[in-house]
Amino acid sequence: MRILFFGDVMGKPGRLALRHRLPALRARHGADMVIANGENASGGVGLTAEVMQELLGMGVDVITTGNHIWKHRDIYAGLEREQRIVRPANFPPGAPGRGMVVHTLSSGVRVAVLNLQGRTFMEEVDCPFRAADALLATLPEDVVLRFVDFHAEATSEKKALGWYLDGRVTAMVGTHTHVQTADPALLPGGTAYLTDAGMCGVEDSCLGMDKDIIIRRFLTRMPHRFALAKGNAGVNGVLVEADAHTGRATHVELVRE
Repeated sequence: MRILFFGDVMGKPGRLALRHRLPALRARHGADMVIANGENASGGVGLTAEVMQELLGMGVDVITTGNHIWKHRDIYAGLEREQRIVRPANFPPGAPGRGMVVHTLSSGVRVAVLNLQGRTFMEEVDCPFRAADALLATLPEDVVLRFVDFHAEATSEKKALGWYLDGRVTAMVGTHTHVQTADPALLPGGTAYLTDAGMCGVEDSCLGMDKDIIIRRFLTRMPHRFALAKGNAGVNGVLVEADAHTGRATHVELVRE
């Protein structure tokens, strides 16, 4: 069982890059499933219902999100209706959508996809550790393939959750920083780990945004309207291979083009 996961898709450049490269990457890696974080896919901040359908239409099986998912209100109904998108599970009760889905592949294999958000250097939400416990407790025993997107700022928080979930999930991959980290690992309990998958977007940028605007902001401390960077875009993510019978990860590697 091979799962391709792509980090934060940054606006139209990121969408076009993913659309262009996904067929070849899926074939090259023999991927059975594709997951992508879409929380910045519309204009670099948030996700619209239209772009959600665009991502699903290009071959993404499940969309994960993060703290910017609430930017465009038209996605709220989509979060409730569409079974292939998740938002961070540890938002308080009453938030639209769900924090976990069990996706059934054409082969009949079922994969649980969980979405959590960190609390360090981010807005206060419920505890992601306890939210993970609660979600995992609801899964049938035969759903052994379990993929977690932890949308968080702090490396320490991501590392801690990775160790906390080791042996209980197939993979725990971080998102949010837009910078791919060089620490893919197979933890002792059989969980594939990566601190951050990076982004799909323009590399000649500051996290996908126009670098000159960001530099001016740092130099002057004056507010400037962010704008997506222009130029050649790449894709960043991770490939996780796992035993479909046990759920244990057997291989993990960075994907970067």
